[in-house]
Amino acid sequence: MKLCTLEYQGSTHAGLVLEARVLPISEVNARRGTRLPDDLLAFIQAGSIEELRQSGPGDLASAALPLSEVRLRLPYPVPPKIWCIGLNYLSHAEDIQASQPVGEPGSFMKPSGALFEPGGEIQLPPVETAAEVDAEGELGVVIGRECRDVPVELVSEVIFGYTTTLDMTALDVLRRNTRYLTRAKSFDTFFSFGPVITTADEVADVLAVEVITEHNGTPFSRDYVRHMAHRPFELVSFHSRVFTWHPGDVLSTGCPKGARIQPGDRVAARLDGIGRLEATVTRRPAGKYIAR
Repeated sequence: MKLCTLEYQGSTHAGLVLEARVLPISEVNARRGTRLPDDLLAFIQAGSIEELRQSGPGDLASAALPLSEVRLRLPYPVPPKIWCIGLNYLSHAEDIQASQPVGEPGSFMKPSGALFEPGGEIQLPPVETAAEVDAEGELGVVIGRECRDVPVELVSEVIFGYTTTLDMTALDVLRRNTRYLTRAKSFDTFFSFGPVITTADEVADVLAVEVITEHNGTPFSRDYVRHMAHRPFELVSFHSRVFTWHPGDVLSTGCPKGARIQPGDRVAARLDGIGRLEATVTRRPAGKYIAR
């Protein structure tokens, strides 16, 4: 199944993507008498996917809305955790003249304040703050169960699904000092995911997925998940020995190579069979004080 959050006529709903249409969960509830959460994060946290499957939603295609009539939003605006992996592909490390972490993955967190809506704008910081930014299309893993100390062979039991992510880095900030990694990654609009989450059973072999970053309509970098230094199941297991994973956590697994972006550019992450996430690039003005 492919799940999303959609906006239609001023209301927001969780939804099921059926090819070129989307079925709001509210319609499933109304027509099947179910009480499925109409919020995608709550849906994942409640473990409602089996109930949705058993409701036979495919027979409700006539109640589905054309994708052209809805706006696909972030699956949910505040994930419990956004955890990311750095330099997981050799080509990315070579591109920024960095060494891949040896033996263990290099990881970092992103704040939810860095999120922007799918199809929205990446707002580059003022040039004097960060002049060199790259955009990185990645495979995202969405956790489905609270778990800790998960053996690699059992990781499939705790993954809800997969999604596309866009992760930005202020390379000049990072280049000054590697301890600035969190700051280099945390500017507003430096992360997005979705708009679709594809359940894990739809992805027969995640290692065969090709991760593509598109820049101005053309593939800029591409590589297969199997070429990661640390593969998705290993990453989930490794970090579960550090902290507890929670339903709805997003793990972004790394990019083959990032595209340098400038105002006016278009960028996208594409993972065939999982989804496509795109954005345009602007720059926010310097010195604009905002307080609410």
